[in-house]
Amino acid sequence: MNKKTRNIIIIAAIVIVVVAIGGYQFMKSYMGNKVAIEQVIPAATSTESSATASGASATGEQLNGDWKINTDASKVYFSVTTSQETVNFVDNKVTGNWNINVDDPTKMVAEGQIDMSAIDSGTAQRDEHVKEADFFDVAKFPQATFKATSFEGLPTTWTEGATNDFTMKGTLTVKGIAKDVTVAGKAVYKGGQILLSGTTTVTFEDFGMKNPHSVVLSTQNDIGVQLELTLDK
Repeated sequence: MNKKTRNIIIIAAIVIVVVAIGGYQFMKSYMGNKVAIEQVIPAATSTESSATASGASATGEQLNGDWKINTDASKVYFSVTTSQETVNFVDNKVTGNWNINVDDPTKMVAEGQIDMSAIDSGTAQRDEHVKEADFFDVAKFPQATFKATSFEGLPTTWTEGATNDFTMKGTLTVKGIAKDVTVAGKAVYKGGQILLSGTTTVTFEDFGMKNPHSVVLSTQNDIGVQLELTLDK
């Protein structure tokens, strides 16, 4: 092997290493999870139920009536799990109204709207991709909605600062496609506000989206949806 050939091989090897490192760093930046889920109900509070708490009772007058989602203190999260990690997307443009009736949950009404243009994973290129037509198609469907149809498990008596577990059924509409979902929820009355946390699971196919599975990265079909809401009267 002459000197010229050896130099060409060395240069080619260096280029390959540089490209590989750059590609890895780009992929790591593009794929990495950069959003931590912020829960409105502190972990210590979520373990204390109204049945065991020693705080003051919240009256029907305090709880019943019309409540509005506090946009500044409410978020919705979407989570996708790949073969490497779980990636969270957050949307902080959430609006809506709840009418609470702890004396007769059959009369309760709840609805919310999510501005899908605000979805954020901390990576601009990834965010633009999920807003395109093959995923959320935000240009055509800028808003997702949820409307509750029933509530189960809420007690008639609440204790301030204590957690109340409940189940909420309703309809989630994304890309103009309605899907019945069941939300496992927790509710706390504290400081004149109601804090709500709830989770449910949907799939890509539920809303006409293809699973972004690839040769180098597998993606679970489930999409986790987590509500972290603060309600004001």
